[in-house]
Amino acid sequence: MRIAWVTDSTAYVPDSGEHDIFVVPMSIIFGEREYQDGIDLSPEDLFAKLRDLKVEVKTSQPSIGTFKELYEQLSADYDYIFSIHVSSHFSGTFSSAHQAAELLKGTIPNIICIDSKILSNPLTELIHFGQRLHREGKEPHQIQEAIEERITTCETFVMVGSLEQLHKSGRMGGLSFFLGSVLKVKPMLSIEDGKLNVKDKVRSIKKGLSSMSQRLEMALAEKDVRKVSVLHGLNREEATEWMEELQAKYPGIEFGAYPLGAVIGVHAGENTIGISWLAENE
Repeated sequence: MRIAWVTDSTAYVPDSGEHDIFVVPMSIIFGEREYQDGIDLSPEDLFAKLRDLKVEVKTSQPSIGTFKELYEQLSADYDYIFSIHVSSHFSGTFSSAHQAAELLKGTIPNIICIDSKILSNPLTELIHFGQRLHREGKEPHQIQEAIEERITTCETFVMVGSLEQLHKSGRMGGLSFFLGSVLKVKPMLSIEDGKLNVKDKVRSIKKGLSSMSQRLEMALAEKDVRKVSVLHGLNREEATEWMEELQAKYPGIEFGAYPLGAVIGVHAGENTIGISWLAENE
């Protein structure tokens, strides 16, 4: 049995070594010009344009037709299609994928759409988890149930790099933006059930990293966490330094630093940094 894994460009999928994973790009629109995330616009290009151009920037999910066409192509070579996407509270991508699957259920019934309720590398980790279960011989319904259960174990904390961009994207109310700007407060956000929540307010990056590190420490004391993702914008050096500090403190845990990508950067800013982990299912 062959399984195709479909996701979107908010996931972190390297160019090489990822078998049976198909990435549908999201769109980033600068004024009247549209770019395909990860294809003709890198995070570096994005942030350069954000600094230099004074035009409105928007992001857009892939169309229903884009998913429908891809599903039809994949159905010729694969027995099942798992389509796992960025949180439906952040984007309409999951809705597009689900509607395309509904249109095809009469002819291609084996399309399973899952709302990851997360983004970036944690989303990729869900796909790798599903692939591992497939290699172990699990049936598609067992894989789906295990992935959906694993989603509930995810914890993600992010310190946004730009309150202004978060505000413009509609992810932050006007009052919170005003207070953050005037008082120089940086919100530390969590992703809970696919939604953004303010968990803490700090006045420096150092305090933000300390707060996130403490939350990791609490999780490791209570849960079976084997891998931790440090998420970043263009501030890879800062993220790597923090990751190495955590690795030294917790040598038994696997750590990795992963870019958030251009679409997330539109909303959060180039200096965004965060941390995420998934616990092992009991």
